[in-house]
Amino acid sequence: MTAPLLEVSHLVKTFPARSGLLGGDAGTVHALSDVSFSVAPGEAFGLVGESGCGKSTAGRAILRLIEPDSGSVLFKQKDVFAADARRMRALRREMQIVFQDPYSSLNPRRTIGQTLSEPMRVHRLGTPKEIRAKLRAVLAEVGMPADAAEKYPHEFSGGQRQRIGIARALVLEPELIVADEPVSALDVSIQAQILVLLRGLQRRRNLSFVFISHDLGVVRHFCRTVAVMYLGRVVERGPVPAIFDDPLHPYTRALRSASPVPDPKAKVIMMKLEGEVASALAPPSGCHFHPRCPRAMPICKEAYPGWTQVTADRGVACHLFPATA
Repeated sequence: MTAPLLEVSHLVKTFPARSGLLGGDAGTVHALSDVSFSVAPGEAFGLVGESGCGKSTAGRAILRLIEPDSGSVLFKQKDVFAADARRMRALRREMQIVFQDPYSSLNPRRTIGQTLSEPMRVHRLGTPKEIRAKLRAVLAEVGMPADAAEKYPHEFSGGQRQRIGIARALVLEPELIVADEPVSALDVSIQAQILVLLRGLQRRRNLSFVFISHDLGVVRHFCRTVAVMYLGRVVERGPVPAIFDDPLHPYTRALRSASPVPDPKAKVIMMKLEGEVASALAPPSGCHFHPRCPRAMPICKEAYPGWTQVTADRGVACHLFPATA
C-alpha cells in the first residue's frame, strides 16, 4: 500500500480573543479541535463546511503559515512541525498554496514576471535566462500569454489573476497544493475553466491537493475524498461518492440537501437547519451540532461523540453510530 504524501494527526489550534478599546481578554477561539486526515500522492482531498468551521485555518496550519497548538503533520513521512529553518525552506518548494483572492495576494507594485520569478531566484533554481524560460513555460501552462509577465495585477480580470496565482504556486514544482477556496470569488463560467485547469495540472504533474471549499458541487467535481468540518472538528470523512450519495452525519445530510443537484430527475429531500452556527468562542457542550440537529438525543448534549470507522475508508463522529476509536 502506498504511503500517504500528507498525514495530519490531531491538529489543535486556538486563538486568544480580544475585546474593547484596550483589547481585554474575551476568551479563546477554538479554531481546530483534533483534526486528522491523510492525502495520497496525486489525490485531490476536499475540506468542506460552512464559513467559520476552521477549514482555512487547517490549510494554513498544514503549511505552518500559522503555528498549531498541538498535533502533527507528516509530509513524505517527515515531521513538518519539527523542521528547522533550513528544512522548512526546502519544504516550501514542495508545499504551496493558492489563495481565495488572487488580487490581495499579488503585490500591486510588482509586475507578474517579478512576482513569479522571485521564488525561483530565492531558491536558486537556475540562471536568469533559465528562470525567464521557466516563467514563460508556466504562464503558457496556465493559459496566459508571455507578455503577461510585463504587466501588473490590476491589468487582469479575476479569472486571469487566479491563473497567475496558480502559476506562482507551480514555479517551484511542488508536490502538494493547498487550494483555499480558489474559485469562490469567480463567476460560474470562470469557475469551470479554473477547475478544468487544476484537473489538467493534477494529471500532468501528479499533484496532490487539499481543496478547501464551502461548495459541495465543486468538491464533488474535483475531489476523490472529502472531510466535512463543523466548528473546528471533522464530523465525517470518506470517498466523495459515498459521502454525497449516502451521507451519515445529519450535518452532512443538511449540506448535501442544500447543494443543487444537476440531475433534474433526481429526487431531492430538502432538510432545513434551524439556528445559526455556534460561536467558536463558546462551543456548545457535547456534540457541537446538537442545537441544530434534527436527530439530537439527550447524550448529544452531554458528550462529544467518538470516531466510528464505518468502513476501511469511511468514518463519522455521531452518537447515531457506536464509536470504534
